[in-house]
Amino acid sequence: MTPQLVTGGPLAHLRWDAFRAPGAPVQPTVLLLHGVGGGRAAWDVSGTGAALAAAGFTALSADFPGYGESPPVQPYDLAGMAGAVIDTLAALGTGPAVLVGHSMGGMVAQEVVARAPQVVHSLVLAGTSPAFGKPGGDWQQAFLQSRFAPLDAGLGMAGLAAQLVPTMVAPGTAPAAIAAAQAMMAGVPEATYRAAVAALVAFDRRANLPNIAVPTLVITGEHDRTAAPEVARKMAERIPGALCQVLPAAGHLLNIEQPDAFNTALLSFLQHR
Repeated sequence: MTPQLVTGGPLAHLRWDAFRAPGAPVQPTVLLLHGVGGGRAAWDVSGTGAALAAAGFTALSADFPGYGESPPVQPYDLAGMAGAVIDTLAALGTGPAVLVGHSMGGMVAQEVVARAPQVVHSLVLAGTSPAFGKPGGDWQQAFLQSRFAPLDAGLGMAGLAAQLVPTMVAPGTAPAAIAAAQAMMAGVPEATYRAAVAALVAFDRRANLPNIAVPTLVITGEHDRTAAPEVARKMAERIPGALCQVLPAAGHLLNIEQPDAFNTALLSFLQHR
């Protein structure tokens, strides 16, 4: 059977696409949440939506507020993004959904399960962490400076992407994957990117990890320097019953660098949870 892509309109703040296999799916809906430098198109590049549909799931990929065709929210923070996700799930009537979040998307997924655990069926937290530490700390300030320096120098999002993306991937990553990631980052509005990165630094849901009561997979890349394997392992240890997986030959953009391995790990978790 050939999976079908159904394009949705702006609903409850988020612009979304749906990947569906012909016939009635028997699996819970899967919501794919992108990272700070991407958009819902990231899940097209990785083939994740199509892979889920082929396995019988309905998969929704959404643009966060301010990305793509989704309008921004104010104040721009992860709580607002989580609220948009919760509202979208309610408007769509999906029932409890699987949240698959990459990087910032994984943080939003953590915020959703903390605020509205009843809407979450299970979690896949990819290349993410439960906190950036104490806001205003040296590491956080260095992170902001490194992310904003190309923009402050007038290089724009394309210049930022050209500098940043190659540092986020594993050695030997396919040039096509790097080019796709750069194109997505270049397309993010600068104001949205600045607001989203600033929101990341303020995020801290470490205290809620032991309260997560749904099946959870924590997955990261072997060469991820943003959400390192040790961070992923410690995170999984604090979530009751969570699994942890490290993908070889992958960095922070693991779903784009190693899409087949990522999709296989995701489907294995969902089919055997």
